Amino acid sequence: MSDLPAIAAKWGANGQIQLIAERENAVYKILRDGTPMALRLHRAGYQSEAAILSELRWMQRLEEACFACPKPLAQTDGSLLARLADGRFVSVITWVEGTPIGEMDSAPDTDVTSHCDLYHQLGRLLAQLHETSDRIKTDDLTRAAWDLPGLLGKSPFWGRFWDNPSLSASEKKFMVYTRQTAHAHLSAMKGADFGLIHADALQENVFHTKTGLTLIDFDDAGFGYRGYDLGVCLSQHYAAGHLNDLIAAVAEGYGTLRKAPSIDDIKFFLMLRGLASCGWVIVRQPKKSPVHRRYAERALHLAHQWLTTA
Repeated sequence: MSDLPAIAAKWGANGQIQLIAERENAVYKILRDGTPMALRLHRAGYQSEAAILSELRWMQRLEEACFACPKPLAQTDGSLLARLADGRFVSVITWVEGTPIGEMDSAPDTDVTSHCDLYHQLGRLLAQLHETSDRIKTDDLTRAAWDLPGLLGKSPFWGRFWDNPSLSASEKKFMVYTRQTAHAHLSAMKGADFGLIHADALQENVFHTKTGLTLIDFDDAGFGYRGYDLGVCLSQHYAAGHLNDLIAAVAEGYGTLRKAPSIDDIKFFLMLRGLASCGWVIVRQPKKSPVHRRYAERALHLAHQWLTTA
C-alpha cells in the first residue's frame, strides 16, 4: 500500500512495516526508534470516525484507570486518526507483548482443568473491565449498541442472520422462529446488567502477558448486556465436551468481583453470539463460500440447544 509508510511516519515510525493480521482490520507492526507499535487500518464502512475515536478514548480512560489494555498513540500533531487516500481510517496503539490464549476456532492445547482455570481468570478479567468502565466517563462515547435491536431487531448490527445464504428454507424458518422467541426472552430480562462491553473476547483477542491476561482488539466494543461478553468468550468452545465446566468457571471468576449472570443467561448469550456471527459472515465472504455454512451450523446447533433446554 503506497501511502502507508507516509501515514506511519505521522506517528514517528521509521522502521519496517510488517503485516500481522488481516481480519476485520488490517494490523501492522511498525517501529519508532526500535519500539514496536500496532498500526490498524480500519475496515471501510464498518465504524464511523466518531465511533473509532470513541473506542480509542475508552481504551485511554481504561488504561488511565489501571486496566491493562492497549493505549492509543497520537500523531506528532496530537491527533489520533489519519486517513488514507481511499478514505479508510488509520490509528496506532501500543504494542502488546504476549501470546494469544488460543488461535481462531482452534481446540484448546491443554487439559480440561487448566482450560477451566484459564477461563476462570478470563471471567475475572471481564468483571474488571465492566467494573472499571462503570467508574470512568463514558456518556460522551459513540459506539454500537449490543442491545435488543442490535442483537435481535429487524436489522441487527451484524446483519440479518436468518438470511445467511447457506440456510435451507426450513432452516431459515427455524431461525426466524428462534429470533422471535429469543426477542421475547431478552425483552423479559428486566434489570440485566448493561454498559460498555468488549463484545469480542475470543481466544485470539486475549493475550498471556508478563502481568497476566490482557484484552486486545476493542473494535467491536459497544454498549450492551454484560452477559454477552461472557457468552462471546465461550463461543469458540460451543461443541466442547467440557463446555458446562467452562461456563461455570467463567461465571465463578466473574463472580469474584461482580455479580455474575446465571448459568442459563450465559448460555442464552452464547447462543446470541452464534446468531450474530451467522449474520456477520454474510457480507464478509463470497456467497458460495463454505464459511457461511460453518457459521450457520454453529448458530443452528446453539439455537436448537437453547430452545430445547430453556
